[in-house]
Amino acid sequence: MSRAPNRAQTVFPVLVAASVCHLLNDMLQALLPAVYPILQGSFDLSFAQVGCLTFVYQMTASILQPFIGHFTDRRPMPYSLPFGMASSMAGLLTLAYAPNFALLLVGGMLLGIGSSIFHPESSRIARLASGGSHGLAQSLFQVGGNLGSALGPLAAAFIVLPRGQSGLAWFALAAVGGIVILSGLGHWYRANVRTGRSAGAASARHATLSRGEVSKAMAVLIALLFSKYIYLASFTSYYTFYLIERFDLSTRSAQICQFVFFAAIAAGTIAGGPIGDRVGRKLVIWVSILGVLPFSVVLPYSGLAPTIALSVIIGFVISSAFPAIVVYGQELMPGRVGMVSGLFFGFIFGIGGIGAAMLGTLADWKGISFVFSICSFLPALGILTVLLPNLRGSEAEAGNAA
Repeated sequence: MSRAPNRAQTVFPVLVAASVCHLLNDMLQALLPAVYPILQGSFDLSFAQVGCLTFVYQMTASILQPFIGHFTDRRPMPYSLPFGMASSMAGLLTLAYAPNFALLLVGGMLLGIGSSIFHPESSRIARLASGGSHGLAQSLFQVGGNLGSALGPLAAAFIVLPRGQSGLAWFALAAVGGIVILSGLGHWYRANVRTGRSAGAASARHATLSRGEVSKAMAVLIALLFSKYIYLASFTSYYTFYLIERFDLSTRSAQICQFVFFAAIAAGTIAGGPIGDRVGRKLVIWVSILGVLPFSVVLPYSGLAPTIALSVIIGFVISSAFPAIVVYGQELMPGRVGMVSGLFFGFIFGIGGIGAAMLGTLADWKGISFVFSICSFLPALGILTVLLPNLRGSEAEAGNAA
């Protein structure tokens, strides 16, 4: 950056544009699992083949992210974002017209590569445009992704399902819009970030913490994300089944309850970042994960109305953690904003998929109610927050190092 930003210089048009593109990106990504029934019917796929397609997509969408972030920390690539969206568009078109399973795998890989490029670089832009309000910027950026993930299945139901596999091609129009917006963001990024060797000059180490302390803190953050997203996987993948089995709800009523839960997650994501800016990231992490425990352990034994109310509280509170965790990690490693963002976004994507598969196997074995009873204790891992160092006194310095 040509000069360190201050809070008066928060660039809200850039943050909104990044959030809109996050919505488009995650909506396109959410289309793939949403259209599995269509693809399974069109190609007579076995469940093993569906699992293979998921594996190829998730590996490219999660494993590559920290490596791409690490590379662009050293060599900023302002126009990599429209390239990433173009890769997602190519993946969608390949999936739309693939004549065989092999090309379906290629389409899934291209879609995953697009996501791997998008998250580290767009998260960096959000931090650059924050004007010092890093939590607020992350919240605005991430809520777009939440909305996109929620819209993906709806878009598949109303646009792809009536048209079949080729209906995926209609979403190339959304990708084109994303390419246009991201090209503008790339231009802004290039004008506001130091290029060349100086861009990677900021130290990857915290000013007051040793390398061992930083490594321990990063391990704690990974463990906290593990507990948070395995628990959330029980809701995102199996909440409707739980409501139908336990309370004999109709599918439509259960889906409405699922939407209410997703709305609570979006609201919590918006709130978590600004609160962290005011009271400190560590306190938000404490409350948002460990603070969920009293509600999570009661939910499996509650009636319908309390279950819905508890799910709203849980969704709101626990979702406030991620913006705080991302910014906390960026402050631990101020010269590695892209790598940290890619690591966290990639990890939650991968652990969410693995967690859903594990919980599905457990549900087949012991029942869906048992899954919710066991998962209710996962927020107890929030006690690990006590091992995180206090960064409140050095946040300003860490923020300016981005």
